[in-house]
Amino acid sequence: MKKTLVGLMSAAAVAVGLAAAGGASPAVAADPLKVGFVYVGPASDFGWSYQHDVGRKAVEEAFGDKVQTAFVENVQEGADAERVIRQFAASGFDLVFTTSFGFMNPTLKVAQQFPKVKFEHATGYKRADNVATYAARFYEGRYVIGVIAGLMTKSNTIGYVASFPIPEVVSGINAFTQGLRSVNPNAQVKVIWVNSWYDPPREREAAETLVAQGADVLSQHTDSPAPIQVAEEKGIHAFGQSTDMLRFGPHAQLTAIVDNWSDYYKNRIQMVMDGAWKSEDTWGGLASDMVHLSPYNTNELSPEIVAKAEEARTAIVNGTLHPFDGPLVNQAGETVLPAGQSLPDEKILSMDWYVQGVQGELPK
Repeated sequence: MKKTLVGLMSAAAVAVGLAAAGGASPAVAADPLKVGFVYVGPASDFGWSYQHDVGRKAVEEAFGDKVQTAFVENVQEGADAERVIRQFAASGFDLVFTTSFGFMNPTLKVAQQFPKVKFEHATGYKRADNVATYAARFYEGRYVIGVIAGLMTKSNTIGYVASFPIPEVVSGINAFTQGLRSVNPNAQVKVIWVNSWYDPPREREAAETLVAQGADVLSQHTDSPAPIQVAEEKGIHAFGQSTDMLRFGPHAQLTAIVDNWSDYYKNRIQMVMDGAWKSEDTWGGLASDMVHLSPYNTNELSPEIVAKAEEARTAIVNGTLHPFDGPLVNQAGETVLPAGQSLPDEKILSMDWYVQGVQGELPK
């Protein structure tokens, strides 16, 4: 994948990135808080990285010249990420948000070298005195769209375009399947792994393959709108990922799982300004509006289906429904959680198995 990085290699380059990001300069406001963002994909992906950049822009709007922001996009996980994160820290940034699971170890390594800089890592589980973690309970939204898929499918085959077989993605597939089969026990989910967060050609190919295999509804945990576009072209339905993708599939998209990072970013930056920041873990969901659903496409969805979706969403918000309520049965037909219990967070965060209803073998 060709990189279009803002401010990668040097302090001077980061300064260029600041201008490109539209941040206020020190000449405008004395000692602004300098905040950096590291994106795994392009800020224009209309998915994961796009939505984090929406959060960055919300910070600028909220704080004005009290903050100075910059971002680097298309950063590969690994050595590339470590170099970018270190450059932010070495260039006087006070707070750095690293927004992909594969940035976890690079973030920890740089944080050890710059103990006065604060870091926040999205979707990770390793923390330090100057490293906090944050994520959203995406699986809650996926349960709700699973309910919709189960009521909309005619073929009982649902296609799922997935990125990497990490617990965050696996738990999303499983929650989607639980919602699906709560209203349609005969429905099955077919998964194709593309081993990338953002690769429109591969995502398109996977979506087309799933349609050829009989899927009449598509879901995804990848960052481009390619699957939505395929659904629109094929006259079937799909769900947006991370952001509202209705513009790419006005007939195809039934709703989208939208990540709301804006409130979190503003809150954490205010805590730094107030001297109240501390390393902690945040995992918000539908109840905290860290995850929400875009408006239902009522041109495609009947009032009865919308009502069923809202019933599930409201129950999750109220705590009367957990996407992983027992009895929970795995792909082999074994009961892994009895009735009357809900799967604890630590089990969701380490999920490496499929629930019943998912076809195929989970890559290891």
